[in-house]
Amino acid sequence: MENKHKSGFVNIVGNPNVGKSTLMNRLVGERISIITAKAQTTRHRIMGIVNTDDMQIVYSDTPGVLHPNYKLQESMLNFSESALGDADVLLYVTDVVETIDKNEDFLKRVQSVEYPVLLLINKIDTSNQAELEKIVAHWKEVLPKAEIIPISALSNFNIDYVKQRVEALMPESPPYFEKDALTDKPARFFVTEIIREKILLYYQKEIPYAVEVVVELFKEEEELIHIKALIMVERDSQKGIIIGHQGQALKKVGAMARKDIEKFFGKKVFLEMFVKVEKDWRNRDNILKSFGYQLD
Repeated sequence: MENKHKSGFVNIVGNPNVGKSTLMNRLVGERISIITAKAQTTRHRIMGIVNTDDMQIVYSDTPGVLHPNYKLQESMLNFSESALGDADVLLYVTDVVETIDKNEDFLKRVQSVEYPVLLLINKIDTSNQAELEKIVAHWKEVLPKAEIIPISALSNFNIDYVKQRVEALMPESPPYFEKDALTDKPARFFVTEIIREKILLYYQKEIPYAVEVVVELFKEEEELIHIKALIMVERDSQKGIIIGHQGQALKKVGAMARKDIEKFFGKKVFLEMFVKVEKDWRNRDNILKSFGYQLD
């Protein structure tokens, strides 16, 4: 008897900085979500697709749940909330540090979902057995229907078990995407994410949150990819900081980004970057929509 094909959507949700993107990359096996130590690194919902002959698992990493202060964050919350509506399996990621009642409204919605929830307690390598037992007991009360799995995404502990549980819970279904697809995002998207990651790493304070990256040209040839990227900021002073003294800062970020983009596509890259001021873009609907943010 031939095996029936299984397919499903596995959505990863949780508060900022609990390790969702690291987990996503472990599960998908590619560096699909950008990871830095700053909260709000993931602004979009990013899908990573795992294919085997008789299975397709579509993982989705969402922005950390937070109370919105401006329109960009409202859009980010929309992505997280929509993830509750269309999952076959939900991975709710928490860690050994955060307080359980950090986001009660969102938790209430998780309590009422009808499909399987795997509650992953991350960073257990920074805790001890007694502490962990306390945390597990507490979560059992909060999400009684969830299956609780302690993990360490960073040191790859228990990740294989999570994969096995996800596979076991996949419903029978034909594939949703082409079987050779790795993600639902176009190549340009990953260029913008890599550049944004370098900006998060290189600049301090507010700067990275006031920045959006737009790829204006992505031209792939046999040996080379030619990329033109625009870095948008909200104020002239930010433009000055991004460019740096005699253009040094921008040059440095460009070199770091180019290296990673070459690794990602396995090709030489010619990268040009420009900086443009677009006043108050984080609160302007038309601009947010053109960047692919989801607004009501």
